[in-house]
Amino acid sequence: MAKVQITLTKSLIGRPQAQRDTVKALGLTKVNSTVEHEDNDAIRGQINKVSHLVTVEEK
Repeated sequence: MAKVQITLTKSLIGRPQAQRDTVKALGLTKVNSTVEHEDNDAIRGQINKVSHLVTVEEK
């Protein structure tokens, strides 16, 4: 299965709690932190919810 690399590119300061929780659930902690996940519908839904805060690179 394909993998996606997700990088937090913008700060969470002033963001709603739901977006903060989504970023935390993805495993991102600080700006410029990067995680790798399997590409599935659940992860894609989380990425879409915070797409303005993250950069996604497909592997």
